[in-house]
Amino acid sequence: MGDTTLRRTGSPTVALHLNVDPDAAEPPYEQIRASIAEQARSGALPVGYKLPTVRGFAEELGLAANTVAKAYRALEADGVIETRGRNGTFVAAPGDVAARETAAAAAVFAQRAHRLGLDRAAALAAAEEALRAAYGS
Repeated sequence: MGDTTLRRTGSPTVALHLNVDPDAAEPPYEQIRASIAEQARSGALPVGYKLPTVRGFAEELGLAANTVAKAYRALEADGVIETRGRNGTFVAAPGDVAARETAAAAAVFAQRAHRLGLDRAAALAAAEEALRAAYGS
């Protein structure tokens, strides 16, 4: 495992850069997920960029196919990538899926806080504390 750069045919200026550290606290699938997500969000991997197959990528990285598949599933659930059947897996357009998923999660939180008897201020304070914990400030 180590630093991997994959260049896709037809995109000589676009490359997927990935470093999987076997000694890191994060498991390899999370390292893959975080790296691809960051590159997609920053624009380093443009919308429509075709990702390598699970098996090919796993072989390139020296990992089990299930590890890469788990990262791809998480990325798809987050709306970062989309699988188009036998055509492959591609970087998805940002925003739409993320915004919908975030709104749905917020609605579930609001309903649960209301059922638990929290007033609006207490629910908002709990949400803000969770955001501080997640974002680090």
